[in-house]
Amino acid sequence: MASEEKPGWFGRLFGRKGQPAPEDKPEDKPEAELPPEAASPSEGEPDFATAAEDVAHVPLPPEETGEPVPDVVEGADLLPVAGEPERPPAGTAGDDPAHGADPVDTGDVNREPVVAPMPDIQPVDSAAALAHDAGAGPDREPEAKGWWSRLTSGMKRTSSALSERVTGLFTKRKLDATTLEDLEDALIQADFGVETAMRVSEAVGKGRYEKGISPDEVRAILAAEVERALEPVAVPLAIDASRKPFVILTVGVNGAGKTTTLGKLASKLRAEGRTVMLAAGDTFRAAAIDQLKVWGARTGTPVVSGAQGADAAGLAFDALKQASAAGTDVLLIDTAGRLQNKTGLMAELEKIVRVLRKQDPEAPHATILVLDATVGQNALSQVELFSQAAPVSGLVMTKLDGTARGGILVALAAKFGLPVHFIGVGEGVEDLEPFAARDFARAIAGLEKD
Repeated sequence: MASEEKPGWFGRLFGRKGQPAPEDKPEDKPEAELPPEAASPSEGEPDFATAAEDVAHVPLPPEETGEPVPDVVEGADLLPVAGEPERPPAGTAGDDPAHGADPVDTGDVNREPVVAPMPDIQPVDSAAALAHDAGAGPDREPEAKGWWSRLTSGMKRTSSALSERVTGLFTKRKLDATTLEDLEDALIQADFGVETAMRVSEAVGKGRYEKGISPDEVRAILAAEVERALEPVAVPLAIDASRKPFVILTVGVNGAGKTTTLGKLASKLRAEGRTVMLAAGDTFRAAAIDQLKVWGARTGTPVVSGAQGADAAGLAFDALKQASAAGTDVLLIDTAGRLQNKTGLMAELEKIVRVLRKQDPEAPHATILVLDATVGQNALSQVELFSQAAPVSGLVMTKLDGTARGGILVALAAKFGLPVHFIGVGEGVEDLEPFAARDFARAIAGLEKD
């Protein structure tokens, strides 16, 4: 039988110690003449009688025999040696290249790897770190890269998307009604608004109907119309020196960039030689208080703050009182982010204005609404509802370097006509600049500065 001709699995695995391999049987020799000892156990059945002999030659581990552990053992790089902490690899900075770091005395023997001590790094508040990074900005060349370069770089996504649509519409096509309608759709999708889209479409089609027109000509017309719409609202922030302190209140929704904008504005006002005081009126977030304190430390600006959860109106009142006593030129008041459709939160904003006017009937002298350019058409609702709760006097548009459709500024100018004081196109303090209609129009159209 086949089970008697072949050694079993256990036998094939360990072999028969001291026994030669069985020779092949002659084909003409019957099975009955085979010696009994040559017969193999059935396949799969272990021979427990010889199993001990098969593994007797396996050496015992050094821990049981008492022999010293060799210096080099296969697999020694996977587990630490018992009783001795691991050393960092040779060549580690600050260590002896030949031997690594000195072992650390850990007391009891522990088989877990010994972790080398980390450098002395103090924990920092994440919001404060973000504020510092926002002020410092990414690695850049501030002297070599001017405002125009930062503006075009920040608005590249907006201008590239619009240029691709324009190029696709006016390449090897005659100017007809369908093409002009497609141009209007492209501008409306970029948040330019219906009024501006129609005006640009009419300007493009005037005198060119059923004729060819190049994409560059369309972009030039677009830039001219955008500049015409934005020129009336490109108004710098004016500080009335006769009012001390000149109170500026910043408002906006969550995440629009109010605190960062306030810190950058403080830096600019300080650079103009004005004395500035900051009020951490966003008492809802402890991180916002710390963030404004970091800006105050970096710009040398005193910060009036309270505990988290304190009454924001009361803090604004105290800040105005301190700024008046110190003869400060400008008081910048931060507020908590709030959705414009939340009635209770908007009522809190109204309270801040009422409390400020108990000291100065004309305060705040300027109320800046900070808008996130990525919200698109929602910015129209924000301007309308925030203007009902506070006397919004001007706008700051931030995050134009993201996935923004910067045409929303044109729609805002057409509907509300509020001044646009600053625009932000990056993280650095130099990326908040006074709004210039011509530069913005040419940048969003993808044209070079003339």
